[in-house]
Amino acid sequence: MSEDNQPGIRGAGGLSRRRLFQLGGLTAAVAATGTVTGPFATTARAAEPRAGYDAIVVGLGFAGATAARELRAKGLNPLLLEARGRIGGRTWTDTFVSQPVEMGGQFVDESQPLITAELKRYGIPTATGLVPAKAIMPTPNGPAPFSIAELQSRQGALLERLFEGSRSFFPDPYNPLQEKTLVSQVDSLSLRDRLNQLGLSAADESWINGITAGQSGGSSSYGAYTALAQWWSLAGWNSDAWYRAQSKRVATGMSSVIAAMLADAKAEVRLNTPVTTITDRGDSVEVVTASGQKFTARTVVVAVPVNLWKTIRFNPGLPSVHATATQQGVGVPNSRKLWLHVSGMTEAKVVNGAEGDPFMTVLSHSETSRGQLLMALNSKPAVDVTNRAAVEAALKTVLPEARLIEYRAQDWGAASYSLGGWALRRPGQLSAQLPAIQQPHGRITFATSDIASGWAGFVEGAIEAGFRAADQAASLAGRSIRLSPRR
Repeated sequence: MSEDNQPGIRGAGGLSRRRLFQLGGLTAAVAATGTVTGPFATTARAAEPRAGYDAIVVGLGFAGATAARELRAKGLNPLLLEARGRIGGRTWTDTFVSQPVEMGGQFVDESQPLITAELKRYGIPTATGLVPAKAIMPTPNGPAPFSIAELQSRQGALLERLFEGSRSFFPDPYNPLQEKTLVSQVDSLSLRDRLNQLGLSAADESWINGITAGQSGGSSSYGAYTALAQWWSLAGWNSDAWYRAQSKRVATGMSSVIAAMLADAKAEVRLNTPVTTITDRGDSVEVVTASGQKFTARTVVVAVPVNLWKTIRFNPGLPSVHATATQQGVGVPNSRKLWLHVSGMTEAKVVNGAEGDPFMTVLSHSETSRGQLLMALNSKPAVDVTNRAAVEAALKTVLPEARLIEYRAQDWGAASYSLGGWALRRPGQLSAQLPAIQQPHGRITFATSDIASGWAGFVEGAIEAGFRAADQAASLAGRSIRLSPRR
């Protein structure tokens, strides 16, 4: 079953009765073209189409939901169009083994002020998974067990070497081109180039090249050194902060945050409505869907991944910086996330693979009545996630004691409405594209984590982009601009 047709999670706890009541209002505005899926999913009755849209938001991930809510707060009436039959975009809370699981973006941290503010606003708590008792790391003789202390000490020291000097070219990582001259000196480097500069032994490099390759989509040659160096800087320029930024999740699921935002947007939502054409007519913008429906508004927020821009016809055509970005791609092309229900595990573990291994990460998430639930990430070489035997064989290479009971997988690169996973800029894209790629194109604005100044590739970056696009769209629609929170 493809991602575009899979159902979302049905039910979650942890929120107040008042918030649940408020979130229930989201379904009242959903058109007959689909139903909202997520932790608060219910079947919605048909909504009468409204006239006089001030703005249209295309895409209902975190960026689109933020933009929609902020447009409503500025007094505009937005129409929300989503190609999938669910909300969330590249974040998507599903149910597996009777537990909420994130099929896309998963981690949040206090170092990310915008998502932290959203969780506080809606009274949504965070949680952590099982604490690993042991790490499985690459060695010349194959995967072997190490203590968590040794993992953090040895790998942490190697990461410190990898990102040495990042504080000089990213003194303010939310303004990544503040030191543009210094950035330009390293922005052409791939992560492979940087690894080669370090001259590490094969054994040492294997402890970090799974990170550089995995985050790049399977090859360290794909991702820009500056992309990971900026994440390192945003987290706090040290390994403890780096690990901490990948340890917390939203207790009720990422989808619950988006549902809360959309409830506040009080807008008409149309699911299963892919957009094919966007035409700027000077005083208005016309949006045409795959079914031939036409909608008009004073401004449009395009809140889909950069990789998808090339699938939409823009009239007039995109500016060169946008056209180049969508052809090059920003979302990593090889990205598969798996949830593995296994028996035979006697303790919680974390697995780090080396470049070329089937899994970048395998992490004990929670206990079940029959064993453990594991989260795993595969990039390249690709595991055929539709083939149980292939998944089982890959798991056995790192956790031979684990017996696969069942699994759930999502191939983001193959998903027609994402064409890739999280954002990771390629060499040269930062200096060549920011900030021009963040600017409006006529009456069209852009909102996606892929073009964030700060946490590109995280929900934090999507929220940042949503605030910026809403400010731009409100200005284009002739309404006053309300300042967004400081990043």
